Amino acid sequence: MLKLRLSGLSRGVCPNFRTPKPHCYSISGSSIAPSAIDVKPKVPLYIRPPSFSASLSELTKWHKWAKNLASSVGSTFVNLDNGPDSTLLRRELNWLLQDLIELQHHSEILPRLESSDNENVDLSVALRAPLEEMYGVWRQRVEERKPFQYVVGCEHWRDLVLSVQEGVLIPRPETEMIIDLVEDVALNDSPELVRGFWADLGTGSGAIAIATARVLRSHADGDAHGRVIATDLSPVAVAVATSNVQRYGLQDVVEVRKGSWFEPLKDVQGELAGVLSNPPYIPSDHISGLQAEVGRHEPILALDGGASGTNDLLHLIDGVASMLKPGGFFAFETNGEKQCKFLVDYIQNEKAGRFRNINIVSDFAGVQRFVMGFRL
Repeated sequence: MLKLRLSGLSRGVCPNFRTPKPHCYSISGSSIAPSAIDVKPKVPLYIRPPSFSASLSELTKWHKWAKNLASSVGSTFVNLDNGPDSTLLRRELNWLLQDLIELQHHSEILPRLESSDNENVDLSVALRAPLEEMYGVWRQRVEERKPFQYVVGCEHWRDLVLSVQEGVLIPRPETEMIIDLVEDVALNDSPELVRGFWADLGTGSGAIAIATARVLRSHADGDAHGRVIATDLSPVAVAVATSNVQRYGLQDVVEVRKGSWFEPLKDVQGELAGVLSNPPYIPSDHISGLQAEVGRHEPILALDGGASGTNDLLHLIDGVASMLKPGGFFAFETNGEKQCKFLVDYIQNEKAGRFRNINIVSDFAGVQRFVMGFRL
């Protein structure tokens, strides 16, 4: 079952995460400029300016209310759909406070919120959002089961801090393995792939595209590194991915194109060095049973893979047979062992003689999760 999971999540500012500037870029012909995108990405809480304030007593009152609301959950959500318990919600509340208050004031303010002597303290605390808004967002987190990542507007993934918002799939720790496959398998087996065009299909937040671009750049000889084209059908995902690319200063390496799967890539057909994707793979009749944070809030477009969950995976396999150049690499995430074996059988029977070194790779939890290979 797909669920939100916190693994190695740490709060704090990533030094390479910066405010984007308008920039139009294009690898070949088609390009997307921020001015051409209808959706304006939201700014993550922790990088908003501290333009608001509240007294320490007001902040303490809010913190007590929020903590009590989290504690009232107990294990209800765990029993319902394997959701968060009170312990995790209180931990998230502490992370929310860390994002709300400037870093240099953490040691002074955060310990005092647990004190009972703050009711009449007039000390003013600078905040990145008004306290009234914090009442609303914490209700959304607990009562509506809105994912914490959407509440604070970002997710920590590998060494990145990525903006996310409703309409964009939250990247999972499992998907990080795709980047390891690029670095440890593809570039190790075929070092020349570092100079080619790569594609991240269904990019969402741009996580795979950005991490792949950084790997290609780190393995390149000088400036002779590859480029990444990221595609997504969702205008929200295109806007958010574009913003994340700009925040990491990769707009000359990563291009974001709007469109479905291979549709925006006709100009590079047969030329791709690599194709990567974490596509929708949840069977349609499993969607209703997902954790509420996932099923109610994350985009159905990024979850529903059809009756068996393999509709988009099969489309990707069919596409890479013609989109990859000889020797090109692919890696796709799946729902688990059954889908992995089904895809390998499909490749061996329906695409015989088109690929080599087809392998199933397990994720960090030992679940068979990825199918990868090279085009002949």
